[in-house]
Amino acid sequence: MYALHHVQLAMPAGQEDRARAFYGDVLGLQEVAKPPELAARGGAWFRGGALEVHLGVEDPFAPARKAHPGIQVDDLDTVRARLTAAGIEARPDGLLPGHRRFYVDDCFGNRLEFLQPTDG
Repeated sequence: MYALHHVQLAMPAGQEDRARAFYGDVLGLQEVAKPPELAARGGAWFRGGALEVHLGVEDPFAPARKAHPGIQVDDLDTVRARLTAAGIEARPDGLLPGHRRFYVDDCFGNRLEFLQPTDG
């Protein structure tokens, strides 16, 4: 059996407050305390429902522009409205049959996909 435990994305050193503002304030995810040995490395972890996102410090930092997590949501329009209200551009994409979806870049330039299955 396989199950996805978390997805890890990169972030620059010392930018945990920016991560909290985006993943916590904008997306509404809860920050998860990192184990002390890992907390010393910097970064931040977030959780919402079954989704867990770990942001790890990478030096030199390079955002993931193509690779991305696909985050399934119950209400794509609500997520898009939250992002738009925060000044974040959603880029629609209708190329995945059976789903509505869009892409955004997080506060560090990492690509994120949000998607919702369509009925039928």
